Amino acid sequence: MSIKRVALVTPPYHSGVVESAGTWLNVGFVYIAGALRAAGYEVDYYDAMSLWHKWPDIKRRLEAFRPDVVATTAFTASIVDAVRLLAFAKEIAPRTITVLGNVHATFCYEEILRADHAAVDYIVRGEGEVTMPQLLTCLNAGDDPRKVEGLAFWRGGGVVVTPRAAYIHDLDALPTAWDLVDWPIYTYRAKHDARLAIVSSSRGCKQQCSFCSQQLFWSQSWRARSAENFVAELELLHATYGVEVAMLSDEIPTFDRERWNRILDLLIERRVGVKLLMETRVDDILRDADLLDKYRLAGVEHIYVGVEAGSQETLDLFRKETLVEQSKQAIDLINGADIVSETSFVLGMPDDTPESIARTVELAKHYNPDMAFFLAIAPWPYAELYPELEPYVATADYRKYNLVEPVIKPKQMSVEELERLLGKASQQFYLHKFRNLDKLSAWKQEFMLAVLDLLVNHSYLAGQMRAMLKEGKEMPAEVKALLQRLNRRRSDSAPHPLAPIP
Repeated sequence: MSIKRVALVTPPYHSGVVESAGTWLNVGFVYIAGALRAAGYEVDYYDAMSLWHKWPDIKRRLEAFRPDVVATTAFTASIVDAVRLLAFAKEIAPRTITVLGNVHATFCYEEILRADHAAVDYIVRGEGEVTMPQLLTCLNAGDDPRKVEGLAFWRGGGVVVTPRAAYIHDLDALPTAWDLVDWPIYTYRAKHDARLAIVSSSRGCKQQCSFCSQQLFWSQSWRARSAENFVAELELLHATYGVEVAMLSDEIPTFDRERWNRILDLLIERRVGVKLLMETRVDDILRDADLLDKYRLAGVEHIYVGVEAGSQETLDLFRKETLVEQSKQAIDLINGADIVSETSFVLGMPDDTPESIARTVELAKHYNPDMAFFLAIAPWPYAELYPELEPYVATADYRKYNLVEPVIKPKQMSVEELERLLGKASQQFYLHKFRNLDKLSAWKQEFMLAVLDLLVNHSYLAGQMRAMLKEGKEMPAEVKALLQRLNRRRSDSAPHPLAPIP
């Protein structure tokens, strides 16, 4: 066997969720491509998802590159399309070796291989930068893949699982392939289509959230790049590729206060020129109350903290290890630093009712984040909470496990009623927000106008947001004037392709 060319292809899955804000590159492929090239392989980084390519487009790309290996990645909602992609690759060239990775495959390899072993040759469980090159080197040598750690595959009528691979600790040493990225397509709409990168400063999660996949994927471990290495990468992305905004893919980039403080100092000293969007823990924001002004000076413009629930009982069920009042304090601190605050509430639990959802909306208004999203609980089949949710699962169609379409049927509501209430929750929150838009700083007002444009014209919430605008008569005169400016801006700008609404 002679393997030389590897195509890394994202599956063409869309749900209209994060796509409303911009186009997001797959930073995992940047690392996998770097590792494969360092091992001597030719790589095609092909983001079929972000390019909005259809199957005929994918066929043309694969036929032009003629890969020996096609590898893809899948979270739960995209697993159906990922498997279809690998089957499609084999239809085009039956001798193609196919590889699947990421969270869903890491935990659900048995289900995937039993149903689709004709399409999926190998599953990489966990990180792929070491496992992928080792697998291909093994196959090129005609050796037994059972010797490669971190794999699952089908042999002799059953699933073979090799020992789990060790986590990679020297993240600074990992090669990257930023030059393979099709940069013009990655933009952030909320800042006038600024060029957008996704970056990673650390890997892992030390939290124990019972509904989440990350603490399981990383075994509650955490590793980080050095501050100097990470900031140098941001400088490279800005100077070489024109990146203006970077979103951290880290679950908890601020976990090590000393390291994070060093990152902030370097960003300020070097005037890197890249604005940061990030997620972190409520606890870390409270801990860093004395650093929030430095966050802003360093270019941190947008912080998401996971509130997740409106009652302490549900927070405890989710094992968030925070108190309801702490979430309010963290959001107040972010707002006080004039940084965009964002949070989400996970709804649709078995015991949820219209009344409990209404209370959550009122709590969201009280918390006063700039942005709030009301998400449908997704019962990941590998999450610790799954056994409790399983009796209420209404569909096994993984494509619906996208946090937008309800998958759980609450005891006292239909799925359809829950879906309607989720949309209404967003409508009510943003109606309240835009009625009070004049209370924000000037730059936040402009940002929120851009957000409104995204919600109305590019998101799965478009219907609810358009209905909200019809209620604009209740808004202050100053806000009406801002909305009129938005309408003029919309009429003067070229139309964007709309994300499909589930």
